[in-house]
Amino acid sequence: MKITTEQMRFWSPSIRELEPYIPGEQPKIQNLLKLNTNENPYPPSPKVVAAVQGVLENAADVLRLYPDPDASELKRAIAQQQNVDMSNVFVGNGSDEVLAHIFKAFFVQDLPLLYADITYSFYPVYSQFFGVKTKVLPLNEDFEIEVDDYKQANGGIIITNPNAPTSIALGLSAIEQLLQSNPNSVIVIDEAYVDFGAESAIQLTKKYDNLVVCQTTSKSRSLAGLRVGFAIAQPHLITALEAVKNSFNSYPIDRFAIVAAVASFEDQAYFETQCQRVIDSRENLVNDLVELGFKVLPSKANFIFATLAEKDAGELAAELREHGIIVRYFNKPRINQYLRITVGTDGQNQRLIDTLKNNILV
Repeated sequence: MKITTEQMRFWSPSIRELEPYIPGEQPKIQNLLKLNTNENPYPPSPKVVAAVQGVLENAADVLRLYPDPDASELKRAIAQQQNVDMSNVFVGNGSDEVLAHIFKAFFVQDLPLLYADITYSFYPVYSQFFGVKTKVLPLNEDFEIEVDDYKQANGGIIITNPNAPTSIALGLSAIEQLLQSNPNSVIVIDEAYVDFGAESAIQLTKKYDNLVVCQTTSKSRSLAGLRVGFAIAQPHLITALEAVKNSFNSYPIDRFAIVAAVASFEDQAYFETQCQRVIDSRENLVNDLVELGFKVLPSKANFIFATLAEKDAGELAAELREHGIIVRYFNKPRINQYLRITVGTDGQNQRLIDTLKNNILV
């Protein structure tokens, strides 16, 4: 929709300049293979289904009532699974909302927030929205974070680990270097994809009073449709997040989301099995793509970042789309010859490989 300058006179001045985040498309294409938004290819735990059905008992009478504003049962389940105290847990309506609260709670400072030039594209949006000063630091030639670059005056640091869209993970020793070098700044590790082979920094929150770790249930727990995210930190940092939340929305998580997420966290065996299935499929997909001539960055996520020297990435994404396969293409400096490909089931991955081999790269 085209909005005129005349119509914009009703808008707040800051909103007129806002550049909103653009989510991965959800197209309606027949026989679509959707490998563009990093959703889990497998369903959530059967215990999640039973929990959701429980909400509907007695003609869903419980839906007359507001949910627990503190989501205490969910905090308890997360704390138990992550081996922390409930006072170390904050929950929100998806990790994107949790991140928004983090930006407001910690990063509106006199000094700039530091983050990488290639990272989650919501960060500059939040920064603009909340008026956060920023300084963007380039990844090295191998798309890795240079820890020494972050040893400078700052008003906070945020790192996606594994990084998105590159899929490359940073080890805990490097994260500890960041924490030790920046004792007076909040360091946020955004771990949306950590369960697919990377090391979580959650246990470091017991040692460092300036660390916040943010995670989601959307990827490894197959709950993208319910919107549940959480953060782990020491209580003085959680208190700041609660203050922001209760100044914005006291009931961010509904009854369906609470019971579903609790059931997921209580079914650790299913969770671990499904994560391993994705990891195994990822390694097979990487091998198949390498055989076709692709260069694939080392992935610890449920997606891969790949390039083909003799084929323009934008054109390749368009050709895949013509065959009903959607992958993510970023027309941005340094990465405009790469595709981000979500790991699907083995059958879905094989369809991708067969399409490339038999219909495109011929």
